[in-house]
Amino acid sequence: MFRHILVSRRQISSTVHRQLLNKVPEKQKLFQEANGMPVHLKGGVGDAVLYRATMGLTVMGTACVIYQLVKAAVPQKKD
Repeated sequence: MFRHILVSRRQISSTVHRQLLNKVPEKQKLFQEANGMPVHLKGGVGDAVLYRATMGLTVMGTACVIYQLVKAAVPQKKD
């Protein structure tokens, strides 16, 4: 009864399955190397840019919060 369904079944994907390289040992060597760098910067230029952008946004956010707190704490002068 279901024999014709099993025979006519096609493969959904036509792509060839590729073998992926295991890059974990290379990354372990990179991050475990004792070169004096912090671990969050050992990934290269991308990590440094991301770190600096995060720190910049943090400093700007802190400055904005302090500005708003000072602005709210000091009463406005009415003319």
